[in-house]
Amino acid sequence: EQKMKVAIVLFPGTNCEQDTKYAFELLGCQTQIIWHKESEINADLIVLPGGFSYGDYLRTAAIAKFSPAMNAARKHAQKGGYVLGICNGFQMLCELKLLAGAMRRNENLSFISKYHHLKVVSNANKFLSNLSVGEVVNIPIAHGEGNFYASDDTLKSLYDNDQVLLKYCDANGAPLNPNGSVDAIAGICDKSKKIFGLMPHPERACEKFLGTDDGLRMLKGLVC
Repeated sequence: EQKMKVAIVLFPGTNCEQDTKYAFELLGCQTQIIWHKESEINADLIVLPGGFSYGDYLRTAAIAKFSPAMNAARKHAQKGGYVLGICNGFQMLCELKLLAGAMRRNENLSFISKYHHLKVVSNANKFLSNLSVGEVVNIPIAHGEGNFYASDDTLKSLYDNDQVLLKYCDANGAPLNPNGSVDAIAGICDKSKKIFGLMPHPERACEKFLGTDDGLRMLKGLVC
């Protein structure tokens, strides 16, 4: 059986590439870490992992979007390939306009790092196909600019097309917003449902003995 090929793009400052590689290897994928200067990427899924991309002091991902690998990611997306952006990767996809909306600094202006519950809003997509609507999962968050913003029109279109995937909540599923994101949104996809972005880190929630494997169940949707 052909193994799914996953390419993980590495930027100066990325710090989650090994966790991401490990998670996809647990799922039986063939993984490769690609330096951001590479202009060709041959994979089934491209992952833009979390971390701090260089140039963030301007605006998160403002410089990273000019990397050759981002152009390769854009081409991959245009051909109908799958793309997953985690944390800083989500911010990059917004900068590239591959996903709607934008990221702002957290409402309290400080970096947040902790486990946080998320509620599944839609599973009509490959990424969350193993989870049920309304299910609550527990996934770590670690970001300083995770305050997702979208205009009313953009928000309406996201809901109309079933593109809002995850919302921040408490253990019982009631809204609990850690960073000021509009409607407590934690993850979205594009209209084709092939490009996914989320602020939380599923790759850090892959093993039961470390607390939760909810993240692995999420990522598994992309693989099978």
